[in-house]
Amino acid sequence: MALAEEFEQSGNWLFKRRGYLPMAMLAAGIFILLLKDYDPGRNFLVTDFVFLFVSFIGLGIRAFTIGQAPKNTSGRNIKEQKADEVNTTGTYSIVRHPLYIGNFVIWLGLALFTESFWFIVIFILAFWLYYERIMFAEEQYLRKKFGRNYEEWAMRTPPFLPKFSLWTPGNLSFSWKNIFKREYNGFGNIIFAFTILDLVRNYRITGNYYPELRWIIIFFSGLIIWLILRTLEKKTNLFHVEGR
Repeated sequence: MALAEEFEQSGNWLFKRRGYLPMAMLAAGIFILLLKDYDPGRNFLVTDFVFLFVSFIGLGIRAFTIGQAPKNTSGRNIKEQKADEVNTTGTYSIVRHPLYIGNFVIWLGLALFTESFWFIVIFILAFWLYYERIMFAEEQYLRKKFGRNYEEWAMRTPPFLPKFSLWTPGNLSFSWKNIFKREYNGFGNIIFAFTILDLVRNYRITGNYYPELRWIIIFFSGLIIWLILRTLEKKTNLFHVEGR
């Protein structure tokens, strides 16, 4: 098997299982926290909110991208590659894989929570190796389906590091409804993951599993928001936007 075919095959295999990487990284982060030594009197308030803010920047990148995305593009499907058209405007005018940039920043915030230099380095390398194959497989799919139209866009647009001078406004109006419909699970996952890491860190410091007051407030506030958005998305047509 040619190397390109092997890359494409392994990329498609990883594409269908790309949800496993966050779970593996969370498990690894928990393990790292259980090994660390902490000053019992240390206040984590500032660093916790900085790391949470980093993850929400990643969610914001995804949201900004999805807010302009048409139907059957920029999705969370894991069964097979899917695209009705090549996105070439908005965020896709400056970088070919904006959603994966968003994913990277989301999980970078969680990796930073461990405050382990080597774990952060390993996370960056693991993310790159994992998603490099997925991006290769996606691009092969798009090249085969859209041909020259895709190749012309790919030639001028960088794969992962944005080139802001290429910015072209999106063809569709920005839709918050599209964001709420597609990204409420991402929001909930961030809140849940940070709360778990806080529980583990407190166990390491005190020997007891309990969340700090700020994480209790954040968790239950996030849970209420998630439940509201999920109910509206599943039970109503409030977030329906034609062509999205």
